[in-house]
Amino acid sequence: MVIATGVGSYPGEDFDEALRTVLGELPDLPHLPELPARGVTAGMTGRALAVMAELGADLQPAGWRLTDAPGVDHRRARSLLGQDLDTLEDLTEGYSGSFKIQVAGPWMLAATVEKPRGDKVLSDFGARRELAQALAEGLRGHVADVRRRLPGVDRLIVQVDEPALAAVLGAKVPTASGFGRHRMVHPPEASEALAWVLEAIAEAGAEPWVHTCASGTPLELLRTSGARGISVDLGLLTAADHDALAEALEGGDTVALGVVPSLDPATAPTDTELTERVLRWLDMLGLDPTEVGERLVITATCGLAGASPAWSRESLELLRTAAANLT
Repeated sequence: MVIATGVGSYPGEDFDEALRTVLGELPDLPHLPELPARGVTAGMTGRALAVMAELGADLQPAGWRLTDAPGVDHRRARSLLGQDLDTLEDLTEGYSGSFKIQVAGPWMLAATVEKPRGDKVLSDFGARRELAQALAEGLRGHVADVRRRLPGVDRLIVQVDEPALAAVLGAKVPTASGFGRHRMVHPPEASEALAWVLEAIAEAGAEPWVHTCASGTPLELLRTSGARGISVDLGLLTAADHDALAEALEGGDTVALGVVPSLDPATAPTDTELTERVLRWLDMLGLDPTEVGERLVITATCGLAGASPAWSRESLELLRTAAANLT
């Protein structure tokens, strides 16, 4: 059975309405929507810092910065996440099945959060290890909290968002001055930090996925780091990516394929076109839809935060219908 889900972000500022929409349009695999329009504390980085354990953070003119103790904006991010989980608990009373939550990964955080004295965490070997371990520890508690609130969920997925990983590995993250680039992080270190986070998720009783909508991300590294699901934009895949995804499906892992535009298109695709596109992809890989369908998920190409409310709803409807066609 092919199912549909969302990547994570959603337009607007009304969390209650967004969650109701997701629950209604994506019944087989709903997710906790993220609404960055509510402010920086609700964005991808602020949301992950709210989950992080042991380390504090505060908001500076240049963005988020690690501190000795949580600052007022860090506390606001944690409070907002708690309020959203309260709403989730209320609206999903009696719900059973599968559910997905999202969090920014260690390399996304290292590339966007500053050290206490400035410059990105990415610039310091010890700081990036400490940040990854704090995120892993925080996720243990976060997963336990979500499980307590969703007692009927038998499959909880935690999607780790790593859109900056390709830039980290390719030495493309700019320094604070903007005139230089941070040194590349070698794949073994990148894999180790990601593995700490993915292992923490698995040990807490959830299924670890990794999402990336950036080209050049080594998908095999995600699998060897412990990802049991890989979420990608179909339009950005290389020949090596196709091979890695075929191996993932054949090996029993999940592939979430981004097929619906995340921004309002000039001409919207039909559900028939989406269905045929996925079937052509499977045929190219030599995979039988009836054999891998239970491990195949279709999504938008990335988050829907930049879409109009009308397109965001229409895109979810298209995904649900196309998934039914494929099934």
